[in-house]
Amino acid sequence: MRCSRYRVYPVNPMVKQIDGQRCYPSLEAIPEPVDIVNVFRHPDYLPEIVESAIAIQAATLWTQLKIYHPVAEKRAIEAGLNVIMDACIQ
Repeated sequence: MRCSRYRVYPVNPMVKQIDGQRCYPSLEAIPEPVDIVNVFRHPDYLPEIVESAIAIQAATLWTQLKIYHPVAEKRAIEAGLNVIMDACIQ
């Protein structure tokens, strides 16, 4: 799926496809390098997502509105990720 100039890889371990596109069970399962991990999950999941983003050497972690976790943010920054939290990506 293309969104603007980005290729979007849906990640959700509970479903196989979203809008006809393969859905990956984890960030680690994506077959290409990932520039931005764009998060639409409850903040409680952010520590785990940050660890996955670090593991795949993503460049940026971006969480959508009302998704913020200060400990996960600190960990991501310390690992060298660009971090944007609680903001709508456009």
